[in-house]
Amino acid sequence: MSNLSVNPISNITKKATRFVFEKMPSWEVTKGSVLNVIKWSGQHISSPQNRLILGVTALMSQPFIDFYNKRVDEETRKVSAARTCAKILAGTTTGYLVRYYTIKLVDAFTKNPAVAKNEWQSCMFPRRVRTTLKGLQQHKLVLGTYIALAVMMFTNFAIDAPLTQLLTNVFVKKIKDNEKNKIDKMVQQQNQNNVSEVKPDNNSFIKRPTFDTFTRFNSKEAQHG
Repeated sequence: MSNLSVNPISNITKKATRFVFEKMPSWEVTKGSVLNVIKWSGQHISSPQNRLILGVTALMSQPFIDFYNKRVDEETRKVSAARTCAKILAGTTTGYLVRYYTIKLVDAFTKNPAVAKNEWQSCMFPRRVRTTLKGLQQHKLVLGTYIALAVMMFTNFAIDAPLTQLLTNVFVKKIKDNEKNKIDKMVQQQNQNNVSEVKPDNNSFIKRPTFDTFTRFNSKEAQHG
């Protein structure tokens, strides 16, 4: 009964996978320098580092695309760019930490049975496969990555979404505060430019004499003279 229920699904999956691979473009890398870069990247760049690189690249490009989108108004562009920054920061931080500590957890439970103090320390060790030290390290990284992907199916909703909302609110508030400060400075500068009277230190205004007062003063001076 299990064969009848599983085999059709398995055959459909194989056919779909084969169809995708046949339609995808393929090429053969033969240049030595390119092969060395690919080999070095696979051996030295771990899954957490890869997630960090993707996050930094996205942070350097996506917010600017939203900010300079001329199809929407300025307020929408600023809020969209702030939300994009918050989403990238939240996803990168969560993804990096989950991958990093998951691999550390796998490393703690992948001890060689010959040196492990208990069964739990070697529960993820590949007992039925002959492997070298380098192969064991690759086994830890791959196993940790798979477990991290499973964990992130829950952290995306439990951590990423609330953290994205929190950071978005912080960024939007910062943008509005900066705009308010700019407006206040412009108003203050405009008021200073519109001042036409001189105010001394004793807070009393000196009024300019009128023409009639000046004329009467000169007449009195002439009579006394």
